[in-house]
Amino acid sequence: MRKDWKQLIGEMQNGSIRAMARLITRVENREPGWLEAMQEIYPDTGNSRVIGITGSPGAGKSTLTDCLAHLMADNSHRVGIIAVDPSSPFSGGALLGDRLRMNKVTASDDVFFRSMATRGALGGLSVAVRDVVKIMDASGIDIILIETVGVGQDEVDVVKTADTVAVVCVPGMGDGVQAIKAGIMEIADIFIVNKADRAGAEQTMADISMMLELAADERSKNIPVEKTVATTGEGVSKVVEILINGLESSDARAFRLEKKIRDEISRLLEWEVTRRLEAIYAEKQEFGDIVRQIIAGELDPYTVVQRILDRLN
Repeated sequence: MRKDWKQLIGEMQNGSIRAMARLITRVENREPGWLEAMQEIYPDTGNSRVIGITGSPGAGKSTLTDCLAHLMADNSHRVGIIAVDPSSPFSGGALLGDRLRMNKVTASDDVFFRSMATRGALGGLSVAVRDVVKIMDASGIDIILIETVGVGQDEVDVVKTADTVAVVCVPGMGDGVQAIKAGIMEIADIFIVNKADRAGAEQTMADISMMLELAADERSKNIPVEKTVATTGEGVSKVVEILINGLESSDARAFRLEKKIRDEISRLLEWEVTRRLEAIYAEKQEFGDIVRQIIAGELDPYTVVQRILDRLN
């Protein structure tokens, strides 16, 4: 590994936030040496608790994340926040918006904030998030919060990185039904009804509880449903206690860890295959010729895929 990478890793391990931030940027950009750097820090990972926070837009996830991180930092935890933003075609992300909504923690020395726009995720957002989690973990941060922009498939993939997943709902938006539609029940460990000072909060909690009771698996029946008002902090301390203490048995944690590692290997393989294919066909006429042959009926996509894979051997 090159000297500059080793120096960054050493500085980060000695507590330098600046070195950690630079390391994250370089790994995200896939600068030469990134793979060796990740191999170097991997043995120092696995110590952080990673918590995914997802839910429908407007549910108050950023404010709730801000409040959770503030309480965790007050309890002597070093906290990292990864805020996954949608990409703006003009600004490239919503970094400023997230920082404004998280005004309690952005000035704290015990909380590190990183915004990731989907635009910047080379090889898939879930791969990039995993890398950032590992760097934060190796730096000594003990709780990592991943806040996603919504509850679509991309967000479901991202929060698979987490040890514990909190789904944030809000009264009056039919979030119980949305949770079923988005497949969130499969990954949720706790439901949080935020903005619980609004009318309909109790009904929303009842709807989610009934949805969980009707689920076929026993795990769903034991998922807690809590209510919060993130703007005032009401109910947040109880959620912090649940998230820090964990929600699973050791067997369940071992099973989830195995699934996480399997998924990570698949994602990294997918990224590497895509990278190699791009290197093979970059600025070549060959791929265009193949497409035209398929259109003309001279080839089929299945044969083409097999030929391409053969070239990777």
